[in-house]
Amino acid sequence: MKAVIRNEAEQRFELHLNDGTIAFADYRPMHGKVMFPHTVVPPHHEGQGIGSTIAKASLDWARAEGLKVIPACTFYANYMKRHAEVHDLLDPGFARALGV
Repeated sequence: MKAVIRNEAEQRFELHLNDGTIAFADYRPMHGKVMFPHTVVPPHHEGQGIGSTIAKASLDWARAEGLKVIPACTFYANYMKRHAEVHDLLDPGFARALGV
């Protein structure tokens, strides 16, 4: 599997897969925050940890940039709820909504 790249022009984190398809997570920068509204993994690649790989890389980027995260995408909300190491990145309103 290749490395996750941040495609600034498209405002998404991408993982180019060996069969020529692309998995990605859109992001929307906001003042001091970043929203992740949508994640796409090609159906034949689901369940292989690809979404989690993208989420981890994008959340590492958010941490390095000092951004709070708004997980508008259900996948991101579930990922962040399950991973205590990223709870501190959650926007306070979303942290309450997720019960963390």
